[in-house]
Amino acid sequence: MAEQIIFYAFSCLLIIAALGVVVSRNPINAVMSLVLCFVTSAAIWLLLEAEFLAMILVLVYVGAVMVLFVFVVMMQDIESATLSARFAPNVWPGLVVGAISLAELLVVVWVRREGLPIAAVPEPHPADYSNTLELGKILYTQYVYAFELAAFLLLLAIVAAIVLTMRERPGLKKQNISQQVSVRKEDRVRVVKMEPESDA
Repeated sequence: MAEQIIFYAFSCLLIIAALGVVVSRNPINAVMSLVLCFVTSAAIWLLLEAEFLAMILVLVYVGAVMVLFVFVVMMQDIESATLSARFAPNVWPGLVVGAISLAELLVVVWVRREGLPIAAVPEPHPADYSNTLELGKILYTQYVYAFELAAFLLLLAIVAAIVLTMRERPGLKKQNISQQVSVRKEDRVRVVKMEPESDA
């Protein structure tokens, strides 16, 4: 009973955080809501005895990917007017995708309520069982090429984010290494001699 109460509490918090990602006008607030989504999802996975997935969700997505998201959002200089103009044409496609996702969730809930075998709750594992060990055996044997491809795609996304931040913008100041190395102290410091002023 207590496990169900915790599950429903985390689920409600996850839904509220997901709505915050979509509804928030401030990109930073949307990113922080997404962080809350990831942490809450990790807590739900812990209830399902998926400790490895919960740990990876917190360490990789919250600890690394979301930091990258924050840097990208901060460096994009997104204006609210431009963002609204880009958002308006995509309202109806977004509503269609949201309706399809909601229908899929309702189907899953209905299947669970009917007690069909495809949605049966798995039996709890013994205390000495390690899903991290079992997942590692499959990941680095049967799915090793897919794992390496996913790592390459993540590297490509990081490079693309860096390229986006280096685009030409008005008022952008670039670093000139040769000019910084060849600078002289006379170009940086100017000694000014001033006459003393009396207090009277």
